[in-house]
Amino acid sequence: MGSLNVSSPAGLSSPPKPAGHVRVGAGAGFAGDRLDPAIALAEHGKLDFLVFELLGERTVAAAQRRERESTDTGFDPTLVERIRSVAADCAANGTRIVTNGGAANPEAASYAVAEAVRELNVDLPVAYVTGDEVLSIVEDEDPRTWETGQPASAADGELISANAYLGAEPIRRALDSGARIVITGRVADPSLYVGAMAHHFDWDHHDVDLIGRATVIGHLLECAGQVTGGYFADPVTKPVAGLAHLGFPFADVDADAQAVLSKLEGSGGDVSTRTCTEQLLYEVADPGAYITPDVIADFSHVSFEQSAVDRVRVSGGRGAARPENLKVTLGYDSGWQGEGQITYAGIRSKERAELAAAIVLERLEALYDVDPESVFVEYIGMAAAFRGLVTADDPAEVRLRIVSTAATRQEAAIIGDEVEALYTNGPAGGGGARKSVHSVVAVRSCSVDRLSIEESVNVEFVDERRTGGLK
Repeated sequence: MGSLNVSSPAGLSSPPKPAGHVRVGAGAGFAGDRLDPAIALAEHGKLDFLVFELLGERTVAAAQRRERESTDTGFDPTLVERIRSVAADCAANGTRIVTNGGAANPEAASYAVAEAVRELNVDLPVAYVTGDEVLSIVEDEDPRTWETGQPASAADGELISANAYLGAEPIRRALDSGARIVITGRVADPSLYVGAMAHHFDWDHHDVDLIGRATVIGHLLECAGQVTGGYFADPVTKPVAGLAHLGFPFADVDADAQAVLSKLEGSGGDVSTRTCTEQLLYEVADPGAYITPDVIADFSHVSFEQSAVDRVRVSGGRGAARPENLKVTLGYDSGWQGEGQITYAGIRSKERAELAAAIVLERLEALYDVDPESVFVEYIGMAAAFRGLVTADDPAEVRLRIVSTAATRQEAAIIGDEVEALYTNGPAGGGGARKSVHSVVAVRSCSVDRLSIEESVNVEFVDERRTGGLK
């Protein structure tokens, strides 16, 4: 990523920002997201805030594992390059940056970012939020997990991480204190935006309807390109032009948390009432009670109006008092996963793939004492994603995938080795074999009383003496 000279396309522009509004933009919707749309927004978007949402439940648990291995890591590996790529434009345009890319180690992330910013000779004070890491609290209280109803200590594997979902308030405190870049660990995705808006308008966090409407806006923006048509597109029923250069969204928000969503003029994608409606319901179990650390938001009275091409007015939304408990993501060390894949094409590809799987399972049991019931076999190309609900009896090709977990890397590697050996040991015509081994962090969830967590939440600024100071 750092060796690429990424730049924004030519011909991009943004409409004037309405008076009395704050403009918040989405720089990323997940850790693997594109970089060039954020660069374009930083350069042309006239933003007040650029938000990088970089954490999922599994990514924060995996980051905790990296942090245990080295205290200088544990944050999103793309974070420094992302901020380095937009810092100069953000400094020139008065844009502040908020991100949860600190993952398991916001402090180390902040010093790495501060060093990168210092090298660019721009003045962007960096603050970081700590307190989401609550492993000791979980170990003491041993709460029951949502998935099994059993105590957290009863799950298989060593409990290696516990991260609580914090809300918008510590982000607002960091911005109130003068930070230009705020780096957090686990914070609820919409809260990244709510914190920025609350700082700008000096909102009362106890005004539940106001925070509920702000959460609507944050939820619409949090997945970046999804609301500009990325997750919406279907080439037949819902075509979206320019997906190769999909623009990321921004919102012009007023003091009452009413907003207009849009994207850069000249960028790809589509901002419409249909894309906004789909994103509003994305990963929402109950639109009347969307639970965040800041508020229980009610999306059921939200309305969209197409005010112009690629401009959608968002209104409505309410809220109820924030929950007394906070969600906590638990990470368990679950050993190693080995995987092997190989393709069979042409006549009787299905029968040859099934024979290949039977051979591998027989050898794993006979030679390595592996229980066949612990091995996952998948026939890609035979409606595998439907898990038996749909059949495909005569496929043109089948890709056999065999997966299993083991206590050690060496044991896990046997899976891929056995699949690869099918090349010359039959059945006929196998090709394109691939194998891999990686560590596994299993994820569970639980709830913890917010009072036991919030007392440990802190906002700290990077000590410039440790980064060499600004030039």
